[in-house]
Amino acid sequence: MNTHTASDPQHIAISKSRGIKIDWADGHRSDYPLALLRDNCPCASCTGSEGGVPQKTNYMNEDKNPFQMYKPRLKMENCEEVGEYALRIYWNDGHATGIYSFRHLRNLCPCPACTSTKQ
Repeated sequence: MNTHTASDPQHIAISKSRGIKIDWADGHRSDYPLALLRDNCPCASCTGSEGGVPQKTNYMNEDKNPFQMYKPRLKMENCEEVGEYALRIYWNDGHATGIYSFRHLRNLCPCPACTSTKQ
């Protein structure tokens, strides 16, 4: 029995220095920059889902602050598939607890068509 849906990924291209591109079964294509992925980590500590204060990052806005302290450029150390439903990203800032389900990634798609339907 085939349990795949139109929004399952057909092809995933991973660049540790740029991000992830996904071609979905329904023909849609998503391009996720590193900063977007890191700032939208779905883990419990980043979202505060276990009752704690969310430990969100703000990599997407760092370039706008001219007085920021030096930090190494964000990149993936590794990325691996989790079952047939998600990706786990290991970041160079030491974070590795986020499991990015394909559903989460599809909802996170930053393309103009997807962002216009979220507003």
